[in-house]
Amino acid sequence: MELDEFVLKVEAEIEDLEPGTLTADKDYREIEQWSSMYALILIAMIDTEFDVTLTGEDLKKTLTLRDLHTTIKSRL
Repeated sequence: MELDEFVLKVEAEIEDLEPGTLTADKDYREIEQWSSMYALILIAMIDTEFDVTLTGEDLKKTLTLRDLHTTIKSRL
């Protein structure tokens, strides 16, 4: 999956987020709606879409959606 597609998928998972809000270089944890619930949703989405298992520690090691995408690609 391309980076732009990944950003759109993440954006779709976050409730009440205006389309086009996220960019690849956005620190996703700075999103106003971000909470531990969205961390779990993101981990589940990545598991379902990519068959890649991430942990909370993996999320802590990434800052941006680009970082997260790179981590996922490295495990495919």
